[in-house]
Amino acid sequence: MKIADLITWFEEWANPAWSESWDNCGWQVEPGILQESARVLVCLTPTLAVMQEAIACNANLIFAHHPLIFNPLKSLRSGEAIADMVRLAFLHNIGIYSAHTNFDQVQDGTADVLAQILELKEATPIVPTQNGLGYGRVGILQPLMTLKELLAVIHTRLAPSNLIVSPTADLHQEISKVAVLGGSGASYISAVVKTGATAYLTSDCKFHQFQESRDRGLILIDAGHYATERPACDRLVQKLRSLNLDWVQLSDRDEDFRQVLP
Repeated sequence: MKIADLITWFEEWANPAWSESWDNCGWQVEPGILQESARVLVCLTPTLAVMQEAIACNANLIFAHHPLIFNPLKSLRSGEAIADMVRLAFLHNIGIYSAHTNFDQVQDGTADVLAQILELKEATPIVPTQNGLGYGRVGILQPLMTLKELLAVIHTRLAPSNLIVSPTADLHQEISKVAVLGGSGASYISAVVKTGATAYLTSDCKFHQFQESRDRGLILIDAGHYATERPACDRLVQKLRSLNLDWVQLSDRDEDFRQVLP
């Protein structure tokens, strides 16, 4: 499959037009590769380490969740990460494409995969956008789990470097309704409360957001940005493999930028 056809297929599933106004989805760098047969390296975040991996694997497309370029650039200078990524992309004919907030909303996107990993039943968007799509998912645990059991499942299936949880007096509290949102989801706390969920799995939550959740009767679970979004990258690789591309692989050089010391 040519890269142009691959991107057409993807954008019919997760249209970049659905992304938020502050976001930058779609082509980050396109060095004239659209008619080449797709050799795809999928990653969460495009970094120099991922670029070096793509060069070593003879990939011609880095398909990333996070955009390489968020803000308008005023200059490109040697020694700066974005500039060096762009230089290497053109030098080695490797495109960089990003699917961010458009990928968050769709079936088998970041939130939907989290809901599947926790085996949530009757999962629906926390904040619907269109045609049954939307941000986050909320669903039912069947059978019920205690909070302790739910945390153990999250630890086993997501392998987060750390779990931060709202103060609770009872780890044996039964949990039936759970909300999930991969990446930075603290701004959705009010929407989650309205769903009636007892627990909310997301990441990048601040001190007072844990306080707000506790005061509103919501158990907030922060498993980290990487752990909550990386599984959707793995699922994307599986979907791309079904297209019989020349080559597709999940990056081994993807990084979790937060390290928790013992």
